[in-house]
Amino acid sequence: MYKAKAYSAANATSPLASNTIPRREPTEQDVQIEILFCGICHSDLHTVRDEWHSVMPTVYPCVPGHEIVGKVTKVGSGVTRFKPGDLAGVGCLVDSDHTCPSCRDGLEQFCPEMTLTYNSPDKHLGGVTYGGYSDSIVVDEHFVLHVPANLNLAGVAPLLCAGITTYSPLRHWGVTTGKKVGVVGLGGLGHMGVKFARAFGAHVVVFTTSPGKKADALRLGAHEVVISSNAEEMQKHAGSFDFILDTVSADHDINAYINLLTRDGNLTLVGAPEKPLAVSAFGLLFGRRSLSGSPIGGIAETQEMLDFCGKHGITADVEIIPIQKVNEAYERLVKADVKYRFSIDMASLKSE
Repeated sequence: MYKAKAYSAANATSPLASNTIPRREPTEQDVQIEILFCGICHSDLHTVRDEWHSVMPTVYPCVPGHEIVGKVTKVGSGVTRFKPGDLAGVGCLVDSDHTCPSCRDGLEQFCPEMTLTYNSPDKHLGGVTYGGYSDSIVVDEHFVLHVPANLNLAGVAPLLCAGITTYSPLRHWGVTTGKKVGVVGLGGLGHMGVKFARAFGAHVVVFTTSPGKKADALRLGAHEVVISSNAEEMQKHAGSFDFILDTVSADHDINAYINLLTRDGNLTLVGAPEKPLAVSAFGLLFGRRSLSGSPIGGIAETQEMLDFCGKHGITADVEIIPIQKVNEAYERLVKADVKYRFSIDMASLKSE
């Protein structure tokens, strides 16, 4: 065991502050990574403030961060896919049972025994796992990803959560050239959905409540932008979408978007509204439409996504901050005051 520098929260109301945490020495199958950048996900804020207490109560001290990019510094004797000096990434998972049907299918994100990167039971050291707001991390080789060397690392970090969360359903539902795809919301998730759908060759339409976002949506790759509060604009697209990716976490009328689907069209939720959505059965029945949800992807698919990003030059649009501004970033995140993700330069932790 060794000590690592980190930023942690002591309780649900305290700010994140400098601390030291234990990390295990690499075992035979482990990879040790010096963290260079860590993205800030809204899940970090929810967990730090214990806002998901009924589902997954937060154990303190809490070190969040599951959008991790860095450089390999040490590997165990059984590691074959990484060597010191390699660029590496770690997303939302650091372990699973490896034996359940989901794991055997390469869908570790559905494993009932999956270990999250932070706030999950730590089978090695006891307590809970600590995330990427730290100078280093040690992870089982199976859950470490290769990062394309041609990409900006600060922009790669959010791909490990926001990227795969949008890439996975687009791939699963067969988005490709000739398909018409809608993206609801243009935030941290939505802007990645636009980039991927465009790269897949789809005709991309962004739905937003903010007219001021139109220019940016077009810059990111959208072919059209619809102001969702305009009933006439919405009606023009009725029954025409093969797939709609809904990234909005605020309460909204899901039926307005279901009615835009073509026969056998699908709407997938990746945003998570706090209150249950009221869904009209008739919108689904007429047209054999479907409504589904999707979390992150499995490890193999996440690697596929990173390779795809390397080939197409795709990264998240980020604002780089030092770790000392993380609490300010959280306050701005609540106000949606970021275009489009925060990425922490972990070199700033060295001054602590």
